[in-house]
Amino acid sequence: MRATARILTRRGYDGLSTNAIAQLAGVSVGSLYQYFPSKEALIRALVEQHVAELEAILTPDPSLLGQPLEVLARMLVKAMLEAHALDPALHRELLAAAEKVGVPQKQFIRSRGDVLVRALLEFYAPQLRPLDVELATFIIVGAMEGMELRITSEKPEWLTDERVVDELTTMLLRYVGHISVTGTGRRASS
Repeated sequence: MRATARILTRRGYDGLSTNAIAQLAGVSVGSLYQYFPSKEALIRALVEQHVAELEAILTPDPSLLGQPLEVLARMLVKAMLEAHALDPALHRELLAAAEKVGVPQKQFIRSRGDVLVRALLEFYAPQLRPLDVELATFIIVGAMEGMELRITSEKPEWLTDERVVDELTTMLLRYVGHISVTGTGRRASS
């Protein structure tokens, strides 16, 4: 899988071939075909692996549910950005390649995002403005997907910028009705 990721990152989907992957991995093409019948199968497996890695980073510890919403929102925004900062070039190429091999973009990006956001909105509902949870989940996940895509493709250096964490956290908290926040995504002192 590492050989596939390296070639995909360097050459893109069109420059990827099973021969090049086998050569870089130090195995025969026949051995590679025993496990992966095509480069499309390799891409699908790499997407699955990448999504699993992202989910492991983004899935919060259940013990965090008692934290103030400001703290948890900031942690999740930061985790999302840090997850994509690990290898933004690979993420960008996988996103483009996923569509070509029939992995819907929403499946690649969203994975369990809807479930997580819905659960958090329901848990913190008493602290929020009245919301249609289904609609709010759709909007929040869509906004975060859009920002993640744009930052990863246009400004990857922002993936580790605390100002971006502050702004995205503030945006989310204000949207859900946590309007008493400072520019750092933390509740303003009274």
